[in-house]
Order: sequence, then C-alpha cells, then structure tokens
Amino acid sequence: MPTANETGSATAATTIRVASVPASHVYVRHLSPVNGTVSELDTGKVSVTRLADPVPADGAKVPGGWWPPLMLDPSWIAQHHNDFDVFHIHFGFDAVGPSVMSAVVAELRKHGKPLVYTLHDLRNPHHPDPGAHEEVLDILVPAADELITLTHGAADAISRRWNRAATVIPHPHPHVIPPARFGPREPATDDFVVGVHAKSVRANMDPLPVILTLLDAASDYPDVTIQINLHDEIFVPGNHWYNPDFGTAALALSRHPYASVRVHEYFDDDQLWDYLQGLSVSVLPYRFGTHSGWLEACHDLGTAVIAPSCGFYHEQRDCFTYELTEDRFDPDSLVAALADAYENRPVPALWPDRRTERISIAEQHAALYTRVLHA
Repeated sequence: MPTANETGSATAATTIRVASVPASHVYVRHLSPVNGTVSELDTGKVSVTRLADPVPADGAKVPGGWWPPLMLDPSWIAQHHNDFDVFHIHFGFDAVGPSVMSAVVAELRKHGKPLVYTLHDLRNPHHPDPGAHEEVLDILVPAADELITLTHGAADAISRRWNRAATVIPHPHPHVIPPARFGPREPATDDFVVGVHAKSVRANMDPLPVILTLLDAASDYPDVTIQINLHDEIFVPGNHWYNPDFGTAALALSRHPYASVRVHEYFDDDQLWDYLQGLSVSVLPYRFGTHSGWLEACHDLGTAVIAPSCGFYHEQRDCFTYELTEDRFDPDSLVAALADAYENRPVPALWPDRRTERISIAEQHAALYTRVLHA
C-alpha cells in the first residue's frame, strides 16, 4: 500500500490520503472519525486524511467552499497524483461533461490511482432531463474500482442498470448537524408548523400543488400553520433561479389564513438548524430524486419528514410518505401522511447513537480504501 508510516512501529496507523470530490461538504467531512481518531480495523489501525478542496483562482465558491470542484480536471490530477492514494467522487460534477469525466478516469488509470464513487443521486435533482447526468454515470459507474451507495434500493437499481455491485453503508448517512446541536427538543411555537421549503425551486421540485393541498387540509386542525420558505434570488432578474411566476403565486398565498410565507437569502448552517428545529414536520416537494441530506438533518433535530414516493427516502430514514413522482401526485396520500405526522411526533436523535454510527461509517470507508489499494 503506497501510504505513509509503513516504516513506523507495529502499532502506528497506516495513513491513506484521499482526494475527495468534494472534501468540505458536510457529508464528506463526517465520514471521518470524531476528533480525527484513527479507525481500528481487523487488519490494523488506519488513518484516513482527505485533501482540502482547491480554491478557485477568483475565490468564487459556495458556502463551505466545495464548488466548483477543481479536482475534477485531468490536468489537476496530472499535477497532484503524488499527493493522494485514492480518488473518491461523491458529487459536484453537474457541469462536467462526458469527455472531461472520461479524461479524468484515464488520467487516474495512467497513474495507477484507484477510483471510488459514492452514488448519491441516480437522478440529478438540478437537471430537468436525466440525459446529461446519466451519460456521466455511464462512465463513472463502470470505471469505479469500488462503488458505494446509501440504500439497498439504490444498490438494486445500480445492479439492474450496470450489473455492478455497490457497497451499501448500513447506516445510510452520517449526522449532519454538529454535535453541540444535539439535545432535547424545545418547540419554538405552540402551533403544529408544516414547512415546505421551496428554496429556489430547483428542477425536481413541484411545490405549489403540495402547498395548496396542505392549505386545504390545515382547516381540519386547530393549530396547523403551513410555512412556505423561498429564496429571494427567484425575484432577481438575470439570476439563474429567476422565477417570478412561482414567486408571485407564493406571495399571493400569504393572504391565506393558514399560510406563512417567508422570503430570505440562503440560510447559513445555524439559521438552517434553527429553522428546521422550529418545524413540526418538513414536507419534501420532490418529483424525482434519490437520497436527501435534508432528511438526515431533520432526523438529527427530531423534525418529522413527509417524503415523496420517488427515490429511496423511505429507506434512508423512517419518515411519512405520499405519492409524488414525475407522472403522478395523489393529494389524498399527502393528507393521510399529514394526519399520521400530526399523531406521531418523532424524538431527536441522540448524539451517542449518532457518534457510534459515525465511527462505524468511518471504519467501513477505511476498510474499503484499504481493500481497493490492495486489489
């Protein structure tokens, strides 16, 4: 194994350097053991270190610093292949075409660097048409030396389409909120607040039919408020997410007696945790998708989730479900899910349990990296 510490004592940890795409996203950061401790495997101690995300020359990046993912460039790999042992792609390749991804794979092969791919999204939630994403998956999935995914349903889909076996991490997702945020849930309001976070109305969202159904159902309860949140950028002409038609329709709903409409900038992490903790239930208005970090954050905070039938959200965590796909929306199923959520309130996750999950996830990744380097 071409890693550090091979000449150290028998008790020294073997270090595996991973180029993660991206590295600073919360999902990837929480694949490491708590407090940077090593993973204790049957084969010995393994310490996984992840390279930092390269910073764009113009400094333009999303909060958290992982976009654009500059490692997804064959020239970057050519210059930095001695800095890492394993190349692990998660997401962030929305703007990477098949020719570039093929060149990335070829450059990794040229330098003998194994490729690991965690398939989070069978369908890209930002693309209205699946074709572009599927073209890249048709390169990545067959080329990967190891595949990981988050649910057995996704693994079955991978097997059917590409005849590849994917490792399913038994605990599907590490915690999202920081350890200090775990604790007893203190309701921010006496109302039962149902949140529909339209964000910037990305391609997989269809919020209005969902919102209108919830507003009709709210009259059956003494204390239900439907809170509709949207980003202010949908009102900015020239913005990629400019959507005045939806914005106007959403603002008009503020006159409804059971509606609360809020327009704001992107939440930072603390604002997002406060927002989610102030909800009784979060309704995901997705017509297509696969897995959800939003769902995982709600699990951490004790906020119930009503998830659509598309994708594999119901396998990822316990949640209430309703029928919503690209082809079908069943309002009655959403009304029934709201009734179930109203009667069955979840409790927040406990940090000791989530810490144990995180240790397990880190060990499984360390073992997989070890295996792929020995292959």
